[in-house]
This record gives sequence, C-alpha cells and structure tokens, in this order.
Amino acid sequence: MDRSDAGALVQAAADGDAAAWKALVEGLSPLVWSVVRAHRLSDADAHEVYQTAWFRFAQHLGRIREPGKAGAWLASTARHECLKVIRSSQRLTLTDDPQLLDRISEDGTPEQSLLDSEEAAAQSERVRRLWQEFEELGERCRQLLRVLMATPPPSYQDVSAALGIAVGSIGPLRQRCLRRLRDRLEARGAM
Repeated sequence: MDRSDAGALVQAAADGDAAAWKALVEGLSPLVWSVVRAHRLSDADAHEVYQTAWFRFAQHLGRIREPGKAGAWLASTARHECLKVIRSSQRLTLTDDPQLLDRISEDGTPEQSLLDSEEAAAQSERVRRLWQEFEELGERCRQLLRVLMATPPPSYQDVSAALGIAVGSIGPLRQRCLRRLRDRLEARGAM
C-alpha cells in the first residue's frame, strides 16, 4: 500500500468509513505481522502484540499527524509492544535446574515478605507496649532511664549532676527501674 492510499484511507476511517478501516487492516496487516514475527515471540504473545498495535492505532486514528505514514506508525507501535513483551518475559525464566530452584531469591519469596511484615508488625506492637509501660513508671525512673538512653551515654558523674542522685546510687536505681519495667511487661504478657 503506498502512502497516498494509506493517507486517504486513514482520513476516511477516522471519519467513520468501515470499508476504509477494513482496507487499512487488510493492506497493513502483513507489515504488522512481519514486525511481530521478526521479534520471535510465542504465538500467544505475537497475537497479543498484533491486536495491541491495531488497538493503539484505532485509539489514535483521528490524531495521526501524517496519515500517509500510517504503516510506519503501526510498525513502530508493534516494535515497541514486542519489546515490552520481551522485557517482561526476561523477568521470568523457566527452569528445571535443581540448583537454581533451591537458590534463595534476593527479593525473597512472597511467603518470606509476609513473614517479614508480620514480624515488623509484632515488633512495632512490642515497642508500643514497652513505651506504654515505660510511661507508667514513676517520674524518677523515667528521668533516669531517659538520661541513660542518650547517645552517647553520659557518665555517671554527669547523670549525678543532672538529676541530683549520688553516683553510687545510679546503678542500683537503674536496676530497680528496669526490673519494675520488666515486671510490668511480663504481667501484661508483653514479654
């Protein structure tokens, strides 16, 4: 089909002429098939690409700037669709090699992703409960533990000066506060 014929048929098809559309499909289908077959797709993928190229052509029929180049437009669209199919099929490689099948995926399995998300949710719940119980401790324990959690940890002399606690009392008080926190968590089944 030459350019002038293609251009006139595109214009007529855009105006709703079914016979012009049929003539375009009959005249340009061999071109589309040649592009699709050149990419050596499976029969199912080749038919899908062929249909998609024609569908895109129909979608843009009234907006094609150079109707005489309808064949080039279709060939280019078919080529792009073929490359999409090839790229997507490269992500999945079928094999029966036991070494490859036993290898752990870097992305993890869907089951592992689910387990990871469940573990993250459980960890988040544990942290929430910890802070909830922490807030129930006395003011003195909360102050001491907050200061001792600082990064970098302060010296006992700095803690003593900041909180007015004797240096020799800081360790035993810290232990009592942590024991109270642990007891509260265990009583609520959070540990």
